[in-house]
Amino acid sequence: MQLALTILAFGGLASAQGAQGAGKTTRYWDCCKPSCAWPGKSTASTPVLTCDRNDNPLNDRGSTRSGCDSGGSAFMCSNQSPWAVNETVAYGWAAVNIAGSNEASWCCSCYELTFTSGPVSGKKMIVQATNTGGDLGNNHFDIAMPGGGVGIFNACTQQYGAPPNGWGERYGGVGSKSACESFPDKLKAGCNWRFDWFMGADNPDVRFRQVACPAAITAKSQCVRQRDVIDQTPTGPSTVPTWTP
Repeated sequence: MQLALTILAFGGLASAQGAQGAGKTTRYWDCCKPSCAWPGKSTASTPVLTCDRNDNPLNDRGSTRSGCDSGGSAFMCSNQSPWAVNETVAYGWAAVNIAGSNEASWCCSCYELTFTSGPVSGKKMIVQATNTGGDLGNNHFDIAMPGGGVGIFNACTQQYGAPPNGWGERYGGVGSKSACESFPDKLKAGCNWRFDWFMGADNPDVRFRQVACPAAITAKSQCVRQRDVIDQTPTGPSTVPTWTP
């Protein structure tokens, strides 16, 4: 029974044909409309859900201009923040670049990351690819977490009134859990996650493998790929509560 529950929590077993290997991580939260939120980016029938300035779902099938563009009004939804499933597993989203692949292949795909360095070594996180970036290297997962730094683009000032370079440093974000207290209420839990479950880890290395997305992730992103390299049918319950120690 324990084995079955563990497999369920991890979103199922991956096919050997799915992308896998060694990778690296960084972190970001720029509030911009994710790249995979534009229509036609993947085999999914609907793109990643975005929200308006007040964090209300747009349900526009990807047609609204990004808040990072002049006159744009589509932003990342706050509920696409990471959360702990249990002491050793977390769910979330990331900007992704897989070596030898392209956005059409990774948009809305999920990957199980096993951290191999830093204080989170041995922990696992399943992320859905909702974005990409010109500054990402090969097998690179830029994990979305509030307060992780806006990076190249910044729509957080427009959406939430954040400082001109976002919260904390433009690259790297805030440096302590106490800084999360000044965040908008909807982003505080995701900011705290970084210093609680993620233990303040600074860009840990990973081993990764492609897996079917947990339904708890796709219920929030609304993006489900059709079967391609692996069976993309979401697994497990559509609601998974946040674990607290």
